[in-house]
Amino acid sequence: MGDTTSELPTCGRTRSEPVKFGRALRDSEFLFDPSYRNLNHGSFGTIPSHIRNLMRQYQDQAEAKPDPFIRYTYPQLLDESRAAVAKLLGVPTETCVFVSNATMGVNTVLRNIVWNKDGKDEILFFETIYGGCAKTVDYVVEYNRGLVHSRCVPILYPCPDGDIVENFEKAVQEVEKEGRRVRLALFDVVSSNPGVRFPFEAITASCKRHGILSLVDGAQGIGMVKLNHLGEVDPDFFVSNCHKWLHVPRGCAVFYVPLRNQGLIRSTVPTSHGFEAAELQGGNLRRVNPLPPNGKGYFVNGFQFVGTVDNAPYLCVKDAIKWREEVLGGEVRIRDELIKMAREGGRLVAEALGTEVLDNKEGTMSACAMTNVALPLPAEDIEASGEEPAVHSYVLGTLMEEYQTFVAVFVFQGRWWARLSAQVYLDLQDFKWVGGVLKDVCDRVVRGEYKKSKVPDTSV
Repeated sequence: MGDTTSELPTCGRTRSEPVKFGRALRDSEFLFDPSYRNLNHGSFGTIPSHIRNLMRQYQDQAEAKPDPFIRYTYPQLLDESRAAVAKLLGVPTETCVFVSNATMGVNTVLRNIVWNKDGKDEILFFETIYGGCAKTVDYVVEYNRGLVHSRCVPILYPCPDGDIVENFEKAVQEVEKEGRRVRLALFDVVSSNPGVRFPFEAITASCKRHGILSLVDGAQGIGMVKLNHLGEVDPDFFVSNCHKWLHVPRGCAVFYVPLRNQGLIRSTVPTSHGFEAAELQGGNLRRVNPLPPNGKGYFVNGFQFVGTVDNAPYLCVKDAIKWREEVLGGEVRIRDELIKMAREGGRLVAEALGTEVLDNKEGTMSACAMTNVALPLPAEDIEASGEEPAVHSYVLGTLMEEYQTFVAVFVFQGRWWARLSAQVYLDLQDFKWVGGVLKDVCDRVVRGEYKKSKVPDTSV
């Protein structure tokens, strides 16, 4: 392990034909407890044992020769991962860096934008915005004390993609009628709850027509839906978690900023050695960058080193992409199989529950690897009784304690839903199984068992 320049293996084995997805793949390639069924890949993702082993090799190299690895070898390996992910997105390498997660990317953009002093700027976002991003918007509005405001665009699901674009256009017009301006719009590739594909391409195009900065939250994105046309879509900012659907260790997200906008990102979060002040104050104190010069641009150089943290996951991006190609059969096969599994699995669960899947007539909402199935729970009665938190805790606690699984359960537009994830280590038998499990748990809720339950409180 002393030779930090030796090439690490990029795949444990090669196959003439891609493997079959399902339980056998789970048992041979992944790290799950044998008793656990992971139907919630969309929250935290997971990695195969091969990628785990490579990550540990990178960590071992950092411990064997800390300074040579961190100062010299790490940047070279990082550039290889940047090039690999840029190719996957169809964009130039110099437009891609890594951050720890999508929320960090969204924070980086919103905290760098300089808002107009007339106080007329607005941030538009949609009703399905991720909670952490919504709170980031709240903070930015609060911190800037009247310089910027926010506005939520409503969505009534299920609906055609065209309705979402129309609602966005109406919101922009309303802002303009009030004598204000939409400065930035924040929207998803695939929303979190519910987990449905969002028409981000059309909203990006609308932003261009109106001169609005587009910030695309692709937390659920790369490795799950088609994104190799990102250069053609051409958003102003884009971030996507690699640790969710690309089989990269946590936490790692690709942060894309086209060259035209890199000057807007003055600082990383937190600010580190790459920052160069426009005007130095505080005497003649020199700001020395202790890292080796590299000749890279301001944007890329700034994100190369942001304090001392374990960024081994970033180095695994290139390896995960190659593993997916050699072992799983490549991005197109993975994407097509997972979307098919999610749609068919969702129908099986809905059939078991006597409910339906959340989708529109065009089927565009379900064009992703997650499915949302309505739960047979009396939402109005539960809300009226004030027992929604207790029911939520009971359902999640029962799933974990008694059934050794987890399903994202949430209330949306007056109804309870379960969000399920398709993944290469699952098959339709897993969806049939969880359909029966959810039916049992919902029946127990209706009987009021949650009122006397001692399952762990998962609400905190």
